[in-house]
Amino acid sequence: MAGCVSPSWKALLLKALDSNSHLKHSSFFQLATVSSNGRPSNRTVVFRGFLEGSDKIQINTDTRSSKIEEIKHCPFAQICWYFTDSWEQFRINGKIEYIDGSNSDPLKIQQREKAWFSSSPKSRLQYVGPNPGLPAFNEDQVQEVNLDPSDGPVSAFCLLVLDPDQVDYLNLKRNERMAFKSSFGEDGSKIWSFEKINP
Repeated sequence: MAGCVSPSWKALLLKALDSNSHLKHSSFFQLATVSSNGRPSNRTVVFRGFLEGSDKIQINTDTRSSKIEEIKHCPFAQICWYFTDSWEQFRINGKIEYIDGSNSDPLKIQQREKAWFSSSPKSRLQYVGPNPGLPAFNEDQVQEVNLDPSDGPVSAFCLLVLDPDQVDYLNLKRNERMAFKSSFGEDGSKIWSFEKINP
């Protein structure tokens, strides 16, 4: 089935990740959402891999952050990812699903738990810290928190899953640009097509 074949943009992205792996920042990208007042909202996030057996991109976040309300208001987002060594840019459009502690789907609960345990203990601590975006307390007032490494996700931990539907790929070294678009086959599987366009 066409939908089960890895799309070529994903192969290009995996190759870019591999060739830029010596650069720590190669796993960071910008995620833009739309705020409730219609203005763009952008931030840098960490790539947490693809959802198993798919081209869906995983991002960990805090349920208390403003991006959750933005996604509830408008679930469409764009990733902009630039690889400084290979001069490649990926702009990935799609719809974001958020999976928090209130989700009752057993598969999604499992995906969230897997994402939690894939995170480092230091990364997990940010989800039990002060609310992001609120005024900072004096450091003396912040209580030290310890997490049991075997405990499951805390309530503030949320897994975001971006399901791509369009990808704009630019390679500045080769002066090459490709536009990828997805559609659905008769059996409901995702099919990707692409065309070369002017850089």
